[in-house]
Amino acid sequence: MNRRHCATAAITLVCALALLTAPVQAMAAPVPDPAPSAPSPYSTTDLEKVREQIETLYRKAGAATDAYNLAEVQTKKQSGEIVKLAKAIVDGQARIEALKDRAGAQAREQYRNGGLPPGAQLALSDDPKLFLDGINQLRQSQQASKSLLTELNQTQEDLRTYTQDASANWEKLEDTRVEQAKAKKKINAQIKAAEKLESRLEKKERDRLLQLEQDAADRAQTAWLSSGAITGVDSAASGAGAVAVAFATAQIGKPYVWGAEGPGSYDCSGLTSQAWLAAKRTIPRTSQEQWRLLPRIDIKDMRPGDLIIYHADASHVGMYVGDGAIVHSPRPGRNVTLAGAGSMKILGVVRPDK
Repeated sequence: MNRRHCATAAITLVCALALLTAPVQAMAAPVPDPAPSAPSPYSTTDLEKVREQIETLYRKAGAATDAYNLAEVQTKKQSGEIVKLAKAIVDGQARIEALKDRAGAQAREQYRNGGLPPGAQLALSDDPKLFLDGINQLRQSQQASKSLLTELNQTQEDLRTYTQDASANWEKLEDTRVEQAKAKKKINAQIKAAEKLESRLEKKERDRLLQLEQDAADRAQTAWLSSGAITGVDSAASGAGAVAVAFATAQIGKPYVWGAEGPGSYDCSGLTSQAWLAAKRTIPRTSQEQWRLLPRIDIKDMRPGDLIIYHADASHVGMYVGDGAIVHSPRPGRNVTLAGAGSMKILGVVRPDK
């Protein structure tokens, strides 16, 4: 009986030791369910409104950029006119001095001859031949004096005109610089406001905003193509147009910078004007002037190289490259890219080499 109790106790002890010495298996801590991501504070409708606000701000900045660029062109032109007028004034002053010297020489000659010109002295001669010669010389001398006086008066009048024109150009130059400064201030304010709107968005919301922007462009392009606007539009580019298209498309990927015309960055009209300059055609610098001054054509007649002007205020421009597409420099924060020609509201088409 005691042996059975001892054996039982021994077995119990062995089992207990076995349990104590057995390797303990690690138990993984339970993984909590991931916390649901915070819902975006912006609904799709809200983001669409933000997109429209940003688009409006950048369009206003684009219009102000055109005003700035036009003022810059005018400043360069007025500065060039002032330089020309300054040279004309210097030349006129030198001309007046030369004429005064000639008049002084005539006066000194008369003084040496007793106050009479040589022709008058010869006219007093008793020799008939000398008398006739004297009359002729007198007439020539009188005509020369009259011409000298006329030339002197005209030169003085020209000099006064040059001076007045230079003064007027200085005033225009100062006015243009004021307009330029106002346009620059407006551009920066519009861009800053747009960037502030975007900065309030989380990255995922900015991605959604970009998608909404692309969707809006796609819808506009699809509607434009469905309207049959470019049915039958298949004209080939002119020689100059092909050069312009090649230049413009080579700039794809370069950033938009307002007021820039290359080579590292462009605004919309900076790209188109430089592309046509590469094709040996000088066209207006701004989209509004391109619309105002270049020959207009129907959409059905357009060909690669033609310029499509956008929005009612002609504040944007792209170059048609064929197959319903344009190359353009869109806005701040974007790069030169290809886009659907109908992705924005078309005002009309112009042809630089018509």
